[in-house]
Amino acid sequence: MRAGFPDFRLGNVLATSFTGTLSERHGDSVERIPTPQRLIDWLAVYGLAVDSCTTAQLGLARELRESIHAAATAAAIQDTLPASAVRVINECSAQGRAAAILTPEGKRRWRLSSASCVEDALSVIAADAISIIAGERDGKLALCASPTCQAAFFDTSQSRTRKWCDMNTCGNRQKKARFHANHGKNPRSAE
Repeated sequence: MRAGFPDFRLGNVLATSFTGTLSERHGDSVERIPTPQRLIDWLAVYGLAVDSCTTAQLGLARELRESIHAAATAAAIQDTLPASAVRVINECSAQGRAAAILTPEGKRRWRLSSASCVEDALSVIAADAISIIAGERDGKLALCASPTCQAAFFDTSQSRTRKWCDMNTCGNRQKKARFHANHGKNPRSAE
């Protein structure tokens, strides 16, 4: 990734990975798409390459991101979906001109035309959010157990009991904190 910017936190589910472009929402938040170019970079990682992005399109992307986060959070706690979030997700989904294609491996991928714009890529993300929030995919929406993160993530583990949005970041951080708390209380335990 480009120097000077925080690394992307990549996941297997497009929509919830997109919400992860703003992390540590309940702590010192980290914006991972602070510029239009960073949004272009993130979209390219997910096979949604676009040539350009304006500041207004970056604003739309962030609005979609926050709407997906709000709706996914509500779905995870079985609360009513916020009407404004549903409106933004639906509008973004309807704007796009992406096509679903079948890969030789039997997977679905999205294809943008060479003339595609950011709105086309955002429509793919919105459609992915709709499929997970509507319960159409095998998995469960959950919230990260980290008190500073609480990101919505899509749990596809067999038991559906995952606690962390990402074990390498939030899970590891919580394990380290627990370790230090336990060893700080009993200094002789290290001997």
